[in-house]
Amino acid sequence: MMIHIILILVILQRLTEVFIAKRNEKWMLSQGAYEVGSSHYPYMVTLHAAFFLFLMIEVATNHKSVSPLFPLLFLLFIAVQALRIWCIRSLGSFWNTKILILPNAEVVRKGPYTFMRHPNYAVVCLEIILLPLMFQAYFTAFCFTLLNITMLSVRIPIEEKALRDATNYNHVFHKKISES
Repeated sequence: MMIHIILILVILQRLTEVFIAKRNEKWMLSQGAYEVGSSHYPYMVTLHAAFFLFLMIEVATNHKSVSPLFPLLFLLFIAVQALRIWCIRSLGSFWNTKILILPNAEVVRKGPYTFMRHPNYAVVCLEIILLPLMFQAYFTAFCFTLLNITMLSVRIPIEEKALRDATNYNHVFHKKISES
């Protein structure tokens, strides 16, 4: 029963994020933004939808209870969700599930983006591990972690190249690296 409640809440959160992303996409396009990496986007959407489907199937068929580490994993999961919200709020109108580039825009350097380049991707990686582990769905955790790493190995270079080519991304992150 607990998995049903958690999954419903996470799916409702994702639907809210789709609404936010669509609203932000409309605004960014009106400001002159363009999309890159659109060819891999349907695969990413499919990956995330399949993740929830496989998770539900594995939990329904493995007849295990919640993990003995559930309280710890759940607390970590809640912390990851807080980080997700921090990422979305920090990027504001620039946050999106697509790679939308607004030429000559200043790269956001606040919130978690002060500390790392892609905190939202870190959130997704952690979530794909934590959510299945809470319910002992080890097959889903393992397979979708590998699939997500594969997806990000395509997505992140495309996003970074587009940001380097059209924004102050190089200057901002070169400066951060040289300050370290």
